[in-house]
Amino acid sequence: MIDLNERNIVLGGQASGKIEAIELVGNILVREGFIASEYIESMKRRESVANTFLGNGISIPHGLPENRDKINKTGIAVLQIPEGVTWNSGEIVHLVVGIAAKSDEHIEVLTNLTNVLDDSETAGKLAKTKDVTEIIDALKGNSTTTKRPAPTLDTSDFDVSLDVTITGEHGLHARPATHLVNIAKKFESEIVVEFDGRSGNGKSLASLLKLGVSGGKTIRIHGRGPDSSSALASLKEAIDEGLGEEAEKNILPQIEHGWVPESVKQVIPGCTASPGIATGIVHQFTHNRIVVEAIAKDPEHESHELGQAIAAARRNIRLLYEEVRAKSGEPGAAIFRAHEAFLEDPEMLAETEALIRQGKSAGYAWRQVIDERVRVMEQHDDELLAARAMDLRDVGRRVLRHLAGVVQDAPFKPSEPVILIAEDLTPSDTAQLDPAMILGFCTSGGGPTSHSAIIARSLGIPAIVAAGPSLLEVADNTMVILDGDTGNLYIEPSQSDINAANKVKMHLEELRGDEHRTRFEPALTLDGKRVEVVANIGKASEAENAVNAGGEGIGLMRTEFLFLERETPPDEEEQFQSYKTMVTALNGLPIIIRTLDIGGDKEVSYLNLPHEENPFLGERGIRLCLNWPELFLTQLRAIYRASKYGPIRIMFPMIATLDELEAAKRLAEKARIEVDAKPVEIGIMVEVPSVVSMAREFAQEVDFFSIGTNDLTQYVMAIDRGHPTLAGKADSLHPAILRMIEHVVKEASRAGIWTGVCGGLAGEPLGATILAGLGVKELSMVIPSIAAVKARIRSISLKQASELAQKALNCRDNKQVRALILP
Repeated sequence: MIDLNERNIVLGGQASGKIEAIELVGNILVREGFIASEYIESMKRRESVANTFLGNGISIPHGLPENRDKINKTGIAVLQIPEGVTWNSGEIVHLVVGIAAKSDEHIEVLTNLTNVLDDSETAGKLAKTKDVTEIIDALKGNSTTTKRPAPTLDTSDFDVSLDVTITGEHGLHARPATHLVNIAKKFESEIVVEFDGRSGNGKSLASLLKLGVSGGKTIRIHGRGPDSSSALASLKEAIDEGLGEEAEKNILPQIEHGWVPESVKQVIPGCTASPGIATGIVHQFTHNRIVVEAIAKDPEHESHELGQAIAAARRNIRLLYEEVRAKSGEPGAAIFRAHEAFLEDPEMLAETEALIRQGKSAGYAWRQVIDERVRVMEQHDDELLAARAMDLRDVGRRVLRHLAGVVQDAPFKPSEPVILIAEDLTPSDTAQLDPAMILGFCTSGGGPTSHSAIIARSLGIPAIVAAGPSLLEVADNTMVILDGDTGNLYIEPSQSDINAANKVKMHLEELRGDEHRTRFEPALTLDGKRVEVVANIGKASEAENAVNAGGEGIGLMRTEFLFLERETPPDEEEQFQSYKTMVTALNGLPIIIRTLDIGGDKEVSYLNLPHEENPFLGERGIRLCLNWPELFLTQLRAIYRASKYGPIRIMFPMIATLDELEAAKRLAEKARIEVDAKPVEIGIMVEVPSVVSMAREFAQEVDFFSIGTNDLTQYVMAIDRGHPTLAGKADSLHPAILRMIEHVVKEASRAGIWTGVCGGLAGEPLGATILAGLGVKELSMVIPSIAAVKARIRSISLKQASELAQKALNCRDNKQVRALILP
């Protein structure tokens, strides 16, 4: 915490305008030895490129990054102006907090300051106080001022309410919130989401993001209107299914190269956002300032202009979405769907229109509404939710360009390849980068979960984020090495270091290029043993993608997609057509279709399943199917009909007893006879400890085992794999899990059947190697991991893998296993 005392604060000040106020607060900083007097001019120039007005009568003037050499030490000064001073049109400031930021020590003060913004009573008190200690206490976070309690939501006249837990790892951020809003908008009823004493409009993206709901937290949804029950049922179903959120697929797997330079002038550490190495000269990137008038005379004209600007921005976003999706796929492009939802946010539009009716211009009104929401979002404790403020800022600028008469900022097009440095980059900025000219980028802010980082990974651009303010002092044309694998930016390296970095870069590119070029080659170990590498998929359309990525078939086809987000179950014909489409796309490659795996943890409205206290220990998987035999038989008939078009295997999920397996096999045989199909191989998921314990008996009854390491780990370690704080301890590389896998493989081999693994462990290089060494014959994984895992298997002998597996089995915990060195 920086020193803050009475000498830093001046009460009862007066200023004729913003410039004089900056000079006065700057003189305090000079007097206390924080800055040289020249820095005051830098503080004035800053106002020409950025507005330092925060709101609630508070401003934070500070200098430009290039003038930090005029800062002697980090400090702040406060000038109180009880009568107020006009900062910009319509902005009155009572507290001027001058900042000299040589390091990040002032961040704590700013955090406390932003907390005051939400409390107009405290802000008003500080503007008039004659006790300097009240300002010191507020900025140090020691204020005893009692904040007014948040308004209580009156739920008495809502028709229906329910509690539901957000299951996604990162909570209710932009993409899942967009999914929720889109569902809510389908219903006529009013939808309100309540969390932690606050409430938000369920049809407003910005309103939901302001709630700051992180992963594992429970929200309460209220509905009022004719279809409120149906609305809440659909919302709960969607939330339980993850709101369309899939774990991000890291297109470029990180490779530990172990290289460090020998002679550089400076090292700026940051967080790795996208792997890879780049060498080149620096170019500092800044946004053009968008200027709009504050006052307008014709509200009707301004409303029309706002509508036109939003429509134009929507067209821009849709074009950008298609462009990014074509270049890097749906995960990188999905954020622009959320951007489009911001443009349709009813609360934001209503507030903007209200300001226009008060005589503000469309541009000024839009900017005020956006800036207020951005400030709130940036204060979230959850880093991912705070990072989404950049998305809203991106949308805000896009509309402002049109309101200011500028259709679009001229995109940065360097005349030679450069490494871009910026305070931060919006998703739109990143999506328009040309990988041929942007060798890499490094930002002083942001984080590895930002959408810019996701897009960078999908484009294959090495990137570092959160490198701190010193990054912005690196001059244009400075030679640097950007190492996205370690998160370090090396300033002015020697020529020998540049040469060495380029060699490492070429080596990494060759490895990735070789993986891609050889993705169709079988995964044969150096001593000639084959391991099948196949894909996990959840949609019919992914079957072709799996083959194109080098998959040798489908090791897990999740059929739940056919049964969820609908009011009635799919009939036999619909299921048959879907399975047939997949089989045809595989062109003779095998597919394992897992029968329906839903239950207490994945609610389906048309089944009317009772609430369960422990859904993972309740009626799910095969238990549900056996309790709904007609539903089960319909699916089995469709699968057997599709088996006439290609090699299908059937797999039953969540088997726990031999009785369950026998009952499932009887129904499968009944379905086969009814559609006059030939027998197919039948296997089971090994994900319950009872099956591991009785693997010898089960092996006599099936044609194969497929170990679901995710659920098996959950049940063995007694840790819910979705638990917000414990999930990280549920590691499938724990020796307890590996010893169970070893036992299952041995019993399967004894019975003459094969064992596969379809959990997340199969897609990790270390996990895949250990599994191969344990005798697993088939590894099934997410599509992006296929090429890299096949390359890893081809680089080792089975003897090496077996030796590594034995070392893993003898470890005490998962940390020791993960510390093992790959052969």
